Amino acid sequence: MNARLARYDDLSAVQQAQLVNLEVHPEQLRFCGDIQAALHFLPGEPQDGVLGFVLLADEMPVAFLLLKRHPFVPHWAAAGSATLHALQVDKHAQGRGFGAACLQALPEAARRAWPQVRELLLSVGTDNQAAMSLYLKQGWVDTGEAYRGERRLALIL
Repeated sequence: MNARLARYDDLSAVQQAQLVNLEVHPEQLRFCGDIQAALHFLPGEPQDGVLGFVLLADEMPVAFLLLKRHPFVPHWAAAGSATLHALQVDKHAQGRGFGAACLQALPEAARRAWPQVRELLLSVGTDNQAAMSLYLKQGWVDTGEAYRGERRLALIL
């Protein structure tokens, strides 16, 4: 299967309509939210501080994530970093490596979008073992507490 990470803004109208149907398993909603909430964070007008990325498998949306940089990063993010939010893999596509594919393609996508960003950060709850394991396997490093027991993970670009 051919998979690639594309910017949301570059999707066709058909792909954007397909993306709205992305669903995660109900037990995952507390970790990543749903696609409607994630898409709500995308600015109505093109804006350089918040970008949406979609993993396309054979040109069909199977995953989504948000990437933010200053001034839209959380208080625990270091200067010069970008933060990953709302990574969602469609429940019908889970278990096929699409989460890993997103994370493998993300550093290059971040460098292309924001060459000045040197580090990606995210926070993950210690009770989200599946996500924690995925991030650590992809080279993210636990750098301590982000807030309220959430762990801050970093990936140097």
